[in-house]
Amino acid sequence: MDNTSTLESLHWRNAYKTKTVNLDKAISLIKKDDHVYIQSNAAAPEIFIEGLINNASHFENLNILHLLTLGKADYVKAMFKNNFKVKTFFIGQNVRQAVNNGQAEYIPVFLSEIPKLFNNKIIPIDVCLIHVSPPDEHGYMSYGVSVDCTIAARKNAKLVIAEVNQQMPRTLGRSFIHISRIDYLVETNRPIPELIIKPISKVEDQIGNYVASLVDNDSTIQLGIGTIPNAVLKYLNNKKNLGVHSEMVSDGIIELVNNGVINNAFKTILPGKIAVSFVIGTRRLYDFINNNPNFEFQTSDFINDPFIISQNYKMISINSALQVDITGQVAADSIGSYLYSGFGGQVDFIRGASHCPNGKAIIAMPSTAKNDTVSRITAKLIEGSGVVTTRADVHYVVTEYGIAHLFGKSVKERMKALINISHPKFQDELKFQCKQIPWLN
Repeated sequence: MDNTSTLESLHWRNAYKTKTVNLDKAISLIKKDDHVYIQSNAAAPEIFIEGLINNASHFENLNILHLLTLGKADYVKAMFKNNFKVKTFFIGQNVRQAVNNGQAEYIPVFLSEIPKLFNNKIIPIDVCLIHVSPPDEHGYMSYGVSVDCTIAARKNAKLVIAEVNQQMPRTLGRSFIHISRIDYLVETNRPIPELIIKPISKVEDQIGNYVASLVDNDSTIQLGIGTIPNAVLKYLNNKKNLGVHSEMVSDGIIELVNNGVINNAFKTILPGKIAVSFVIGTRRLYDFINNNPNFEFQTSDFINDPFIISQNYKMISINSALQVDITGQVAADSIGSYLYSGFGGQVDFIRGASHCPNGKAIIAMPSTAKNDTVSRITAKLIEGSGVVTTRADVHYVVTEYGIAHLFGKSVKERMKALINISHPKFQDELKFQCKQIPWLN
């Protein structure tokens, strides 16, 4: 190590030591009415969440902001209604009931535009709580499994406090923060939250097979998390030269990377790289991305920018829905007036793929819900349901009964195509309901 490197190392190591505090000290730096941003997904800094709960009596109207987070979110419990005011950009299972009973609030917004809310001071941030890897030899720490909107939140925060976790993987790309950009830190050595996906059902397997048939060689794909995306990946083993540009990926891509199906050879944006803003999965995935130059982590306003997405070669977006009406309107964040998830990146990627030459925008879902008692394809959306993706945006809808190609089709043609892929037990009822709508006759 030369003298310059030695001085640099001594400088950041001294700063790191000075900024290291215990949890009680870190929590004491947060004021009772601050706006606090919590890093997203599997990178939610659980130690700080626990600290806030344990010190709830010290806070009054503390504003908590976040996207999807794994793990506990006890700050939404009714007993803390005077201590914490929670707003979420995406409704996960841990806050769903609280949002629907008014204990927490939902902010509908495209994932690509959340950083704009921070950068333009539309939503203020006083404290940013982040979760990072240990520093490298130059004093840089990685945001690990979740970059997404964290950088914008950190840049606009007055105070940045980090959990530095020995078990957080070091991811590459726009994924680094220097110790000089952190005000205080708490060291931990604890597992990153994991998400285990259920086994693929027969219905989901068939949907995956149909969707995979729409994926041409050399395509760039986006897909989310869950059994249907995993089913799609299962049927891509015979494809060649696939690329990935997606807000997130899970364990399902590992095999396709290892066997060379995903090699990103034909990608236009970040060629040769799997471009993502976060990952959710098991420890196997977290170890796979650690120091892996095959992955490029970028922010949500880059990854989810429809203009950037549309520049990828043969871009294919694959998203899910709660309901689709017979004209192609997609309800994805609510079931009637019951708020369920969020906009996320669905519209970002559907519009990006739609504007890409040879691109495809796909909605994939089971034809029914509640043990085959409810059709997901409906004559009309349930009253109160929000339209996330418009009827003009969707090109394909896929269920276990086939593929409906909607692009360029009239509402009558859409009706016929969608009824054809609905569950057979509901087809007669759907036809009857559609006859009651004059412009479908």
